Parts: sequence; C-alpha cells; structure tokens
Amino acid sequence: MPVPGVCPSPGLMKVGGARAVQQLFLRSGSGRVHGGSQFGRGRRGMSQSVGSRSEVVASASGPVVVVTGASRGIGRAIALELGRAGCRVVVNYASSKGPAEEVVAEIKSAGGDAVAQGGDCSQQADVDALIAKAVEAFGTVDVLVNNAGITKDGLMMRMKKDAWDAVINTNLSGVFLCTQSACKVMRKARQGRIINISSVVGLTGNAGQANYAAAKAGVIGLTKTVAREYASSGIQCNAIAPGFIESDMTDVLSDKVKEGIIATVPAGRLGKVEEVAGLVKFLAMDPAAAYISGQTIAIDGGMTMM
Repeated sequence: MPVPGVCPSPGLMKVGGARAVQQLFLRSGSGRVHGGSQFGRGRRGMSQSVGSRSEVVASASGPVVVVTGASRGIGRAIALELGRAGCRVVVNYASSKGPAEEVVAEIKSAGGDAVAQGGDCSQQADVDALIAKAVEAFGTVDVLVNNAGITKDGLMMRMKKDAWDAVINTNLSGVFLCTQSACKVMRKARQGRIINISSVVGLTGNAGQANYAAAKAGVIGLTKTVAREYASSGIQCNAIAPGFIESDMTDVLSDKVKEGIIATVPAGRLGKVEEVAGLVKFLAMDPAAAYISGQTIAIDGGMTMM
C-alpha cells in the first residue's frame, strides 16, 4: 500500500469526531516499510546548472540522488520528482522490487536515469551496498533522501520491546547509517545535501506512537548535529516534517473522520505527496537553498505553527 504522510491506527478508524482526530496517528510513512551545496562546479558527472523548477531540463547528467524507501508513497513521489528534474536516482526498496523497477522505468521515460537497489536501511551491510551501488552506477552521491520507515503502533503501556526496537532501528538508526555512509563520499567531493523525512509527530508526540514519535524526534536532533559537524565539508542537512498527506490509506477513512482531520488543518485540506516531493526538490537542488541547513520544515497546512 502506498506510503501516506499520515495514517490513523486501524483500531481507531471507526472512532469519529474530535476524539478520532486527537488519536489519529500522524506519520510520514505507512504501517509497512515505505517506504558546498550548489551543484555545478564542473566535476565530472555533476549537473552544470541547477535552478528552479522552470529552469531544470530533464537529462541523464544531473546530481546523483539516493532515495530510501522509494518504491511507494512519499518516497516514490520524491524519486519521480527528482528523476524528472534530471537527477540520476538510486531507488531503494526493502521488499517491493516490482514497484521500484516501475519507478526506474518512469524516470527513464522522462529522460532521467535510475537504478533500483534493495536493502534494509537498518542493516550496515545493506546500507554500504546501497551507497556502493550509487558510486558504481553514477560515480558519486550528491544527495541523500532518508525516507524509509516503518510503524508498529500501540499504547506505551502495552508496547513490546520488539516493536520499540524495530521502529527505532529502521526510522532512526537507519537514517544514521545511511547518512554516515553517504557522507564518506560527500566529504571527498566537499559538497552534498541530505534531506531527512521526519514527521509532525516528532514535533508534537502522539498517543499510541511512542516508538515512532521518539524516532522522528531523534531524526530532527540528528539532522541538526549532522548539519553542524559537516558544514565545513560543504554538506547541508535538513529535515521535513509532513502532516496529513493524501494517500490510499487516508482514502479508506470515512468522510466524518476526514472532516475531523481537516478541521485541525488551517489550510482546510490534506496535503499531497507531490507537495512533499517539491519541497525535497527545492532543498536538494535549488541554489536558493544553499544557505539552509539544520532546519526542520513542517509541511502540514499550518497545523503545527508556533
């Protein structure tokens, strides 16, 4: 099932009104695996010009991007957006090889280039193989998008340690492992951009998601630390915190529950995966993003504004 930005707990989907909204589980992923800084310095294989959406022309010579959990949902939208903008994309997947190959084919049909690479981002060997694949296929890693994640929801009083460990290992340790491995390549080039997909849950917490909220909050802290440690190497690191995003999983909600959700969003609607992907593209490619680092940008229709 494609990855939504937000999904309610199945056990609460029949609960309506304000109570349902309070208990809805906001996510940047589904209940399954989802799934310097200005490029163009003349290095072989790099894009010679990276600009705004209207300026980018699809080609097979743009920045090399690794997107984890890219076979579905938000990750898929990100991979397609960057591929259409001319990036060379490594489409990571955990188990959905078929959908990942479809993403690769769609990117190539748009004039970009891409390869698929399976692997569990919580496993060091798989992460090393993922980054090695990017270097083997395209010569480097210019951008890393840490999107892969899982959920294992439940009230904290009943949560098993296995559920805690699984989510922390993938959603937080996986980001650490991928970032550490990619930065070894980026440091040699003295440039790179890292975008971590967190969640508004990491900002607000959420009942029934102690493991997920802790992991996503951890990603925000990790983002700031990476931004500080690698700034002198020309590497930027930012986080995105999606709110309620349209998906196949939110499509199954009743109209009453959807109305309750939308009532909490000042923009008066759900977000779209393409909007998240567009923000990733800006942070990954646009010269105007060259002075942005260590930030967490909520894309939630104003729901969590301070």
